[in-house]
Amino acid sequence: MKNLLANRVKTLSPSATLAITAKAKELKSQGIDVIGLGAGEPDFNTPQNILDAAADSMNKGLTKYTPAGGLPVLKQAIIDKLIRDNNLEYKPNEIIVGIGAKHVLYTLFQVLLNEGDEVIIPIPYWVSYPEQVKLAGGVPVYIEGSSEQNFKITAEQLRNAVTDKTKAVIINSPSNPSGMVYTREELAEIAEVAVEKDLVIVSDEIYEKLLYNGLEHFSIAQLSEEVKKRTIVVNGVAKSHSMTGWRIGYAAGDAEIINAMTDLASHSTSNPTTTSQYATVEAYNGPQDSVEEMRKAFESRLETIYPKLSAIPGFKVLKPQGAFYLLPDVAEAAQKTGFTSVDDFASALLTEANVAVVPGSGFGVPSTIRLSYATSLDLLEEAVKRMDNFVKTKWQD
Repeated sequence: MKNLLANRVKTLSPSATLAITAKAKELKSQGIDVIGLGAGEPDFNTPQNILDAAADSMNKGLTKYTPAGGLPVLKQAIIDKLIRDNNLEYKPNEIIVGIGAKHVLYTLFQVLLNEGDEVIIPIPYWVSYPEQVKLAGGVPVYIEGSSEQNFKITAEQLRNAVTDKTKAVIINSPSNPSGMVYTREELAEIAEVAVEKDLVIVSDEIYEKLLYNGLEHFSIAQLSEEVKKRTIVVNGVAKSHSMTGWRIGYAAGDAEIINAMTDLASHSTSNPTTTSQYATVEAYNGPQDSVEEMRKAFESRLETIYPKLSAIPGFKVLKPQGAFYLLPDVAEAAQKTGFTSVDDFASALLTEANVAVVPGSGFGVPSTIRLSYATSLDLLEEAVKRMDNFVKTKWQD
């Protein structure tokens, strides 16, 4: 039989976060008391007003196809949100609604990249960025944002990484997996390089509502009209409104790029789920109290769990400023407990301590593990106790 698979998928790596979540669920189904800290989704239900709006739309018979790029009423809700929250003005033809921010990014890279085009990806990175770039024929180029730089890249690093083939740079702030946030000044310096080198800026802002210690979100597109023209803002309701399963995200930016994305969507997805679109209209137009309540809950968990995690021997933890992840460097803990890699250490945490974490190798930082604190405080505290006991029991000087 001929080779069945296309070359483009042969080097594709599965999502590390989804893989660890699946393994944890498998062990739970066997009756094992596993605490899962791998999933990247809030543990709150979607707010009731949004559920009611979805049900109302179905009861009214609003269950048919919509335009490929999204309902006009939803595009308007997004436009209003961007003005209200980000002081950014867009027209309907500069907005596309997609099946989650992940698929919006996938579609963006498909229309943006030609074979061999380079995309600069800061390390640590969200697991899907490199794979999506490669699937579009692009070449990921990595810049390390070291722990000494708070997991952020500098403008100088960006300038040095640009070549004749560089098409775009990805900025994810607040970051998955580090939770770090770029300042306005840092974004301005990066934008200056992007303008100088004629780069497209892909600004992933999906965690914008989850900021702590009084920080306020600032989009790189807010810097100037010149920067805005070359920036594609990607966002959605998954994290902000606890709507991960509804699968609604959007992109805002250059009309030519948005039009191409819409044309591609018309041949690949037809349209985002109709009911989810009406739910998202309510998410953006309705009360926002639940968004702030959830943010406060995550901040409270972070303040409680961070010092306890930092106290585990061999764990070096930078305190995040946003999102709901911690990214401790556990290389010393892994070495002192007899493991040759952090991946093996993380695997043993799951099978021996019954705590599921995501190995940092999936994010380009193999000395780390990612823990999500999007779960109850009781479970978080129990997970830290298990990890602490695991390390102390196996520690060898």
